[in-house]
Amino acid sequence: MHSLMADLDQPRRKAIAAMRASIAPHLWQRNAAFVESLRQLIATHPVARHRAIGVLNSGGLDLHAMRTIHLEYRHAIVQIFTDALLAAQLQTRQLEPRLPPGAKLAPRFLITLNDLDEFGFRPGLDAEGYYRGNPAYAHYPLFERVLDDYGIGTQQRLSYQASRISRSVRQFLEHSYGDYLDVVVLLAAAEEEVILFSPPLREATRALGIDVDDGYYFVHGVSEDVTADAADDDHENDLWLALTQALTPEHYPRVQSLCMRYCDLWDQFWTAQLAMMRPAAASLAGTQGLAEAV
Repeated sequence: MHSLMADLDQPRRKAIAAMRASIAPHLWQRNAAFVESLRQLIATHPVARHRAIGVLNSGGLDLHAMRTIHLEYRHAIVQIFTDALLAAQLQTRQLEPRLPPGAKLAPRFLITLNDLDEFGFRPGLDAEGYYRGNPAYAHYPLFERVLDDYGIGTQQRLSYQASRISRSVRQFLEHSYGDYLDVVVLLAAAEEEVILFSPPLREATRALGIDVDDGYYFVHGVSEDVTADAADDDHENDLWLALTQALTPEHYPRVQSLCMRYCDLWDQFWTAQLAMMRPAAASLAGTQGLAEAV
């Protein structure tokens, strides 16, 4: 029994080892080099240094602006993020028959670690020796509670008409659900956007007197952040590793192009958020003439 229980330790490491073992070492190395180059492209993309990061961190946005940003962000990514994760898990079936039988299970297992966080589970066992968790702590409901704190009612949420760019960001991810490579690379890029913008959104929300020491903003960010209980960096790395297993060189150009187009859309999304603010805030951010992005 002891050895069996030991085999259940370090689930992330075991899943990664299984994925690596499913393809030839030289292909893993080549794919890993491509993935690293793609990550560098994201790191140097304009969205990674978008002026909205500084504007949000400054805490100078009023309640009206932050309500709009949260409704836009909700439509663009929060409502559909777990849909995309589940689509990725389903489409791991596309790994077979190219890879050995059962090769789809390791990435499904790895992505499940992301699912567990998103769905409201917590590491450890409850008083009955079972999984710990509560769907009330799933990330989407936690975001809805942020909207409660902002005073955004149910009817306002239902009737809100998202901007064109918010719809475009959402649709771009939704259109990837049928292809495993596409949905995984876009999910990895989306995790990077969450890492970039969750801490500034947290600070802008805190500046309005809203508690961010628990709930949605407490579970978003990177694992090294002592002000949060988050693991978005781990989940992003997991998705890049899943992509590393799945790639073949002929896919590189298309996957890179798709990822960069998604980053372009996120850049346009945040430019549009600044443009929709009140004139004083837009002037402060240097966004004159950008309203056409909305």
